[in-house]
Amino acid sequence: MESDSVLKLKRGPRHRPLTSLRVIRGVLCLIVLVLTAFVLLVYFGFWTAIPLRFFSLHHSRKATAFIFGSWIALWPFWFEKINRTKVVFSGDRVPAEDRVLLIANHRTEVDWMYLWDLALRKGCEGYIKYILKSSLMKLPVFGWVFHVMEFIPVVRKWEADELMMRQMLSSFRDPRDPLWLAVFPEGTDFTEQKCVRSQKYASENGLPILKNVLLPKTKVYDITIGYRHNCPSFLDNAFGVDPSEVHIHIRRISLKEIPTSEDQTASWLMNTFSLKDQMLSDFYTQGHFPNEGTETSLSTVKCVVNFILVMILTATCTFLTFFSSIWFKIYVSLVCAYMASATYFDVRPSPIIVH
Repeated sequence: MESDSVLKLKRGPRHRPLTSLRVIRGVLCLIVLVLTAFVLLVYFGFWTAIPLRFFSLHHSRKATAFIFGSWIALWPFWFEKINRTKVVFSGDRVPAEDRVLLIANHRTEVDWMYLWDLALRKGCEGYIKYILKSSLMKLPVFGWVFHVMEFIPVVRKWEADELMMRQMLSSFRDPRDPLWLAVFPEGTDFTEQKCVRSQKYASENGLPILKNVLLPKTKVYDITIGYRHNCPSFLDNAFGVDPSEVHIHIRRISLKEIPTSEDQTASWLMNTFSLKDQMLSDFYTQGHFPNEGTETSLSTVKCVVNFILVMILTATCTFLTFFSSIWFKIYVSLVCAYMASATYFDVRPSPIIVH
């Protein structure tokens, strides 16, 4: 008999049919998201993240968060208002003023995008940072944005990643800098093959066998994400065919509950994911998490106003690039060359004046 995890991974019919209109709309969506990211980065983000950083790290981060917060807000607008995906929050509330660590399960390649839906509701969409695979930093345009927003790239080997993580996190000592740090301890998205390997490893090493999450890579808000009707891929989101609902459960964890030694922390994290696994099993049975309705829906007016402003800026800067002075083309080329090299070599200017 097939395991519960395998059954849940088998995709059923899409929640919405993939029509020609949805394909066209999805392609236009991707073009808009790439173009707006490029324009905001080249014409605005470069100045806030590079020259301004020489004079004030705090103000550089504030300005960069404002610029790219407007871009990030386009994604929840697309998910919830255009595609009409229902996003349901449950559990504890996250105060907007907190510096938080988000520990989440990794069901599919788009889990991290739905954390933007929570951050947007708290006005912190520009301050969320992800620990992500270093290969994602090599993506054109998006990789440059991740670099400017100070996402933390890892190769998923602690010996190689420890120094990078310590260096980047130590730069957030200023309490004035809001920080939402999102971590996916499983280290990869959930698939049937990875689940089987994870269960085999757990059986051989005397660890709990989990059906709905992978064993977290051991070496604070606990976020559990569940999907109805199917776990979506990136293109499912773009075309608006899946999912029908995203359920996000939030559990506040006191720092006193987290042990300080490495072995105890590994055990604590394993127990946390065992609880998460049981919660997901209950979710698939009952169709919801406990204590739902903790967050309000997004403001359509604010989403539309933000979209219009971003599109006006994008259209204006695109026109200047292609139809104005040659100096605009030279400027764009130089910024692209800098961002490509800065991202590849992980170059971040240090402030001249340390406050």
